[in-house]
Amino acid sequence: MVIETERPPEVLRNKRSATRFQILATVADNQPAVSQREIADVIGITTQAVSEYLRELAEEGHVRKHGRGRYEITKEGVDWLLSTSDALEVYLSRVTEEIIDSVEMETAIATAPIDAGETVTLWMRDGVLHAEPGTAETGARAVAFTGANAGQEVGVTDWEGVIDYEIGHVTIVVVPPVSDGGSSVVDVDSLRQAVESADLRVASGAEAIAALGRIDCEPEVRFGTAAAVQEAAARGLDVLLVSVSTSLSAHIDRLNELDIDYDLIEA
Repeated sequence: MVIETERPPEVLRNKRSATRFQILATVADNQPAVSQREIADVIGITTQAVSEYLRELAEEGHVRKHGRGRYEITKEGVDWLLSTSDALEVYLSRVTEEIIDSVEMETAIATAPIDAGETVTLWMRDGVLHAEPGTAETGARAVAFTGANAGQEVGVTDWEGVIDYEIGHVTIVVVPPVSDGGSSVVDVDSLRQAVESADLRVASGAEAIAALGRIDCEPEVRFGTAAAVQEAAARGLDVLLVSVSTSLSAHIDRLNELDIDYDLIEA
C-alpha cells in the first residue's frame, strides 16, 4: 500500500535532526538544568556525541550552559521544538487519516493466538464478532491486521463470505406510567416468562425497572435503551425490552429502521 502524502518533515528524514530534537526535548523535560550524562542515558548515545550536539545547539542559541556542565533550553530552543513538534503532528495526522481511509477494518475477539497477516474465520457469538485462526468450510474469512492472544481484540480486514447468524427478536413488555398504576399492575408471571427466554434484558423508565424488581431481575441496560436494543438485536441477540408506555415510540422507530421483528405484550 502506497500512502500519498506530502514530504515528511526534516526531523523524520534526517537522523541528525532527529537527534537534535530528542536532545532539546530531553533538556526541556528536565528543567531547570540537565547534564550531558543524563541526556546520553535518556536517548542512548555517547556523552561525546551529546557534547558535540550541545555545542552546536549553544552556538545557535537553543540551549544555555550553566556551570559544571549543565544545560537549559532557551526561548529560541523552545520555539524550534514547538514548531518541529507541530510539523510532526500535522504530518502524522495526515498519514494516520489516509491509513484509516484506505483500510476497512473491523474488530473481533480472538479465540486463540493470531498472528498479523494470518487468515481467520469470523463468527458471531453473544452479539460479539469472534475470530479463530485458519479457514473453515463455511462462514466469513478475513485477514488479521493485528496480532492478538486468546481473549484479546484483533483487527481484521479483506473480508470474504458472509457471517452466518440470524437477526434477533425483540419482546416488548409495556408498563403503564405511575399515574395509571405503574409496576404495581404488571402481570409478574408473564414478565417472568419473558425474562427467562431473553439473551439481554433492558429497562426503559423507572416503572420498568420497578417492574423487573418485582421478580428480582436486574436489567443489563437502563440508559440509551433505544439504540442498545436496536444494536443488540441486529447482532443476533433476543432482547426483552420492558418499557414504560410513554417511551415506547422511540424504541419502535429504531426497530423499524432495520426491519427488526418485535412482539408487544401489554403486561
